[in-house]
Amino acid sequence: MIRLYPEQLAMQLENGLCTGYLLFGNEPLLLQESQDTIRRFAQRNGFTEHRSFTLDLHTPWDDIFSFCHALSLFSSRQSLLLLLPDNGPTAPMSEQLCKLCRWLHDDLLVMIRGVKLTKAQENGAWFNAIGQRGVYVSCQTPEKKQLRRWIVQRSRDLKVDIDNQVIELLCRYYEGNLLALSQSLERLALLCPGGKLTLPLAEQAVDDAACFTHWHWLDALLAGDSQRSWNILQQLRRANSEPVILLRSAQTQLLLLFRLKRHMMNLSLGVLFDRYNIWKNRRELFAQAVQRLSLQQLQQAIHLLTHMEIHLKQNAGHSIWSELESLSLLICGNRYLDTPLSIFDAE
Repeated sequence: MIRLYPEQLAMQLENGLCTGYLLFGNEPLLLQESQDTIRRFAQRNGFTEHRSFTLDLHTPWDDIFSFCHALSLFSSRQSLLLLLPDNGPTAPMSEQLCKLCRWLHDDLLVMIRGVKLTKAQENGAWFNAIGQRGVYVSCQTPEKKQLRRWIVQRSRDLKVDIDNQVIELLCRYYEGNLLALSQSLERLALLCPGGKLTLPLAEQAVDDAACFTHWHWLDALLAGDSQRSWNILQQLRRANSEPVILLRSAQTQLLLLFRLKRHMMNLSLGVLFDRYNIWKNRRELFAQAVQRLSLQQLQQAIHLLTHMEIHLKQNAGHSIWSELESLSLLICGNRYLDTPLSIFDAE
């Protein structure tokens, strides 16, 4: 199976169409653009008849199978798009997809598009059958590091010269909202066609359209990025996010950090990460945080969270946004809080 990112798709298509394309990810813009790109190349190669089906309990599988092995009177090549449910295919759907794989041929191009792909689904017979003759395109919303590269590539496509200051501005304003970022870049390209995009021009033209979740805030805290954590917190507040979700999420992460810090004198971080089932893609962030923060800072942070929870229980209308800002500063290592320490048994 060929695995690639959306920005690599056009190059693969130039080398020849495959029989199947698996488009999976949580980013609607990348899913749609990848689908459109495949369709354009297919059209150029004689795939002029297209059908789409949304898979559910009432999917007309007989119609799908008939389409797959009955050539059109007007076209010898056809493409088929199957849209999976958000949680992936059910067991009966998987069985039908396996059956579909037996009908694959060079004059049929199959695209399967979905939001979520679990490890079990990835190991499924239908996925592997299509993958043997196809391409998997990962359409996940890019994190900040990948987002910088995406902005640079999209700017090149639009023939706009962009510098690091403008890239940072766009990342801060549009992280998590790729559609708004794409539209903003297109507007900026109209303002300076074929020219250099300056920071003053970008500042006048862009809107703050970042779309963050509590996970973005937690990642910024673990990384010790005080400016980013504050920006995310303000955006979440403007979006009327529920502060209790932030409180509960922070409690879980801080207690875990406290355990790691307390035991790392006797055990390696690798052993502790395995013991506490920390995902591999988050271990680097936890390593940064546990090495940066002292037990005293972690105790102070937990103490502050305890006071926040007490205030909420005593007064459901109490706002904890200012306390969340203080917590961000503390975890990012900016300052200590003037609060007494207490003994914690976080196990």
